[in-house]
Amino acid sequence: MTAETDTGHGPVTGAPLRRRGEALESAIYEAVLQQLTTDGYARLTMEGVAAAAQTGKAALYRRWSSKEELVMDALRASLPPSGPAPDTGSLRGDLLEVVTRLRAAMVSELGAAVRAIMSELDHQRAHAFVEIVLERVVEPTTALLAEVLDRGTTRGEVRPGAVTPLVTDLVPALMLYRIKMCGGEATQLDPAEIVDELLLPIVRP
Repeated sequence: MTAETDTGHGPVTGAPLRRRGEALESAIYEAVLQQLTTDGYARLTMEGVAAAAQTGKAALYRRWSSKEELVMDALRASLPPSGPAPDTGSLRGDLLEVVTRLRAAMVSELGAAVRAIMSELDHQRAHAFVEIVLERVVEPTTALLAEVLDRGTTRGEVRPGAVTPLVTDLVPALMLYRIKMCGGEATQLDPAEIVDELLLPIVRP
């Protein structure tokens, strides 16, 4: 929404809120996450998002023709980059850092929004949203795990040949399964238990 001005009225003071570009967009995206977390995808409306963002509906409809488009853009903008692979000096420490990062994403407001979408929508309707999560969260996480495990192989902490796509998919797959099948139980997973009981027994010599 380049150079677009918000002249909506705040619900409390009634004073005009004049925001442009990124400031307005950020307020709208934050409102989307809040609405998803509190009301779920089915009850989210363009009108509700506009009210929560203290803007007018026209500011949304000029940019997005549907709530699906709005939610997809909000997810893309809100998903953080995975960052570089950790290097704590030990395989366990590196794995624990990667898993902890993933769990932090799952327990955040963004994670709650993603859980709301995945728990409500069937596979076909959720596909576009899941693709965003795969691209921005799952694939970077598996890449980090592969890098950490490859480094562990060089140090002799990982069995040669143990680093496979199946192994690096285990942690994201486990968390996505818990989200889809068990609701919020993904947020209760202990990173240390995942590393010590799942990953290390598989890859160690």
